[in-house]
Amino acid sequence: MSSESLALKGGWVVTQNPKREILKADVLIENGLISQIGKVGKADEVIDAKGCAVIPGLINAHTHISMTLMRGIADDVNLEGFLNKTFKVDAQRTAEDIRAGAELGAIEMLRSGCTSFVDMYYGQDIIAGAVKDSGIRGFLGWVVLDEKFTTQKGSPLTNCERFISEHSGKDRIHPLVALQGVYVCSEETLMKAKELAIAKDTLLHIHLSETRKEVYDHQASTGNRPGDWLYGIGFLCDRVLAAHCAWLTMGEIRRMAERGVSAAHCPVSNMKLASGFEAPVPEMQSAGISVGLGTDGCSSQNRLDMWGEMKTCALLHKVQRLDATVMTAQRVFDMATVEGANALKMGDRLGSIEPGKIADLAVIDLKHPAMVPTYPQNIVSNLVYSCQSDCVRHTVVGGKMAMKDSRILTMDEKKVAEDAQKISEKFFL
Repeated sequence: MSSESLALKGGWVVTQNPKREILKADVLIENGLISQIGKVGKADEVIDAKGCAVIPGLINAHTHISMTLMRGIADDVNLEGFLNKTFKVDAQRTAEDIRAGAELGAIEMLRSGCTSFVDMYYGQDIIAGAVKDSGIRGFLGWVVLDEKFTTQKGSPLTNCERFISEHSGKDRIHPLVALQGVYVCSEETLMKAKELAIAKDTLLHIHLSETRKEVYDHQASTGNRPGDWLYGIGFLCDRVLAAHCAWLTMGEIRRMAERGVSAAHCPVSNMKLASGFEAPVPEMQSAGISVGLGTDGCSSQNRLDMWGEMKTCALLHKVQRLDATVMTAQRVFDMATVEGANALKMGDRLGSIEPGKIADLAVIDLKHPAMVPTYPQNIVSNLVYSCQSDCVRHTVVGGKMAMKDSRILTMDEKKVAEDAQKISEKFFL
């Protein structure tokens, strides 16, 4: 299943390097890292990539992986109805449920060429097991909130600290501190979480300004919008990855940029819940904020499909601004790859195909009917506007084949799906 060296030969390499070069070349992977791009010789395993594009693995910058079992459970209802339904189901969930949902989500993402995801949930020790076995890369945030609001046993902050201590340094598992949002996190909780992130050298992931109600309620109780309030209490820093950001002002954007905050844009989820117009992504990017792209969880988005997310992102911003140039294919592809890596403070290790970087890659079949005709001149546009999950032929994570010839190598896909179907029945009865 894995080899010390792996060569992907004869494909179009969409490097996403600083020059955004597209090269007809081989890619040599040794000991989990990209070692050479060009004409390479022998390798322990060789993959014929002729007629294919070799791309950096996609990065899902915000999701809740175990919520795959809630797919379709609360569709076409307003936000209040959605929350009531999902909270009720979530309160019933067991360790078995969390594991089954995580395995299903990992397979769905690997099938689509997504090699990394950022997760926010409790039970991350269980999710970490699914990450280990599936072969995907997980940035796993144990959710922290005030004790009076949680259903967790014990202190969420203590649980998070224990999870980070137990999983730091493990292959493909990157633990971090996650915060539900200002509506259930006091200033004390937020600042203790920041102290923990600094002590453990991790990211801070938080839902921010996802809904108008969140913003107006916080403004009524504190006198400040969430972004301004977090700035004022000293929470914002370059460790923060803020999800959604649909209701930011220009002042908040400037203050977030000043503190080095990154963002995760989740257009499909926000549209489906009618919780916000498009986030001010062009303004955030112009201010210097790194903006990644996320699916959110399957309870609100239904799919963990970064191809659909990319296309929707581009089209949403175009139509909202009545400007077809405002969100180009290259810009969106950057968000799903190199900018997503930058948002995770991993730009020196992930997000592009360059020597020395971790070998997280996907191979796209350019002969698939949805991708014909493809040439170097339109390859990025086709990836964003035409590609779909079944165009992905191979997925490589850390130099190891997780999917080969459209077959998951790391898990029994049929059994995972059957188990998830059976386990989720109780949520729908």
